[in-house]
Amino acid sequence: MVEVADDATLLKRLPREGTLVALDRRGREMDSMDWSMWLQERRLEARDLGFAIGGPGGLPAEALEAANESISLGPQTMAHQLARVVLLEQIFRAAKILAGEPYHL
Repeated sequence: MVEVADDATLLKRLPREGTLVALDRRGREMDSMDWSMWLQERRLEARDLGFAIGGPGGLPAEALEAANESISLGPQTMAHQLARVVLLEQIFRAAKILAGEPYHL
């Protein structure tokens, strides 16, 4: 995890390799099963995976353009600290689904 203080620093720290996913309210919305299928596709790609979470004003346009895709955690506004927790929970839930465990029920 890398935290930055401003948009200029964020843009410098964006990964140049692998897959970059921007968390953005206009991104693709997914339920738990969609997350599991998405995670399985990322596993098969076998590339580094990075997520960009914006601050109070969201991500700058340059970060959104640099991203390979955008995912929404829902229409509500949440603090970036909470967005990290929600993202981790969705990845955890998706992994449990892929492992055949009943966590998502």
